[in-house]
Amino acid sequence: MTEDLELTKKRFIELAGKAERGLYYTFTDFLGLAEQAALAEVEGKISSVKRTQFGGVEGAERFMVRFGDEEELGYDQPFPIRYIKVAPVSQKFAEKLSHRDILGSLMGLGIERDKLGDIILKNNEAYLVAHEDIAPYITRELIKVRRTDVRCEIVGSMPSDVGYSTEQRSIQIAGERLDAVIAKVYNLSREEAQLLFRRGLVYVGGRECSSLSYTPRQGVKITVRGYGRFIYLGFSSLSRKGKINANILVYV
Repeated sequence: MTEDLELTKKRFIELAGKAERGLYYTFTDFLGLAEQAALAEVEGKISSVKRTQFGGVEGAERFMVRFGDEEELGYDQPFPIRYIKVAPVSQKFAEKLSHRDILGSLMGLGIERDKLGDIILKNNEAYLVAHEDIAPYITRELIKVRRTDVRCEIVGSMPSDVGYSTEQRSIQIAGERLDAVIAKVYNLSREEAQLLFRRGLVYVGGRECSSLSYTPRQGVKITVRGYGRFIYLGFSSLSRKGKINANILVYV
């Protein structure tokens, strides 16, 4: 895994260099959390090249990076992204499909994870964000998820009612250590929360975090793989017993 991430870092530097020297845009594939952390590690080597990121939908966890800038290049080039709707042929006889079910079926077709962005479910239908090169293959070959027959079609855009939303919640914590925050957000014991750090499952602002005592700054996005994502809004008040009342935005 370490070797793969080192190759990924080299790839970022190569793509940035091509954009800077060749006067054309270059694109990464979809980046997961580990790749996003690798990108942050080479920031100093590619900071001179302007770049943008896009995952196809607001709040996407996985995204592509485009190296190059319209002002410098004199033209714009959209991200090579397509949206695919996956729906049961018959909702009446369909199983309840999950993110894991959809992703498993796509992996079963031999599709690499970096060619796929987020998968969003709504009303037992799924909307995929995929690389344009693989989209026709998906629409042709994905015909069954678990035991449910499905139909796929490329759509022009993500429907306005499909996407991520956030819900503000209040939590009460003894201190603003990140392990305490995560334990409270996901109803875990302190020991269970600390195990997540040791397993490399906690990311802060796209970077893996191993420090249990890290104090999250206001507005930072925290991802706990297997549990979800939230934005820490910070201290709001003290309780009568001296505990901290804090606010968070949870992605739902």
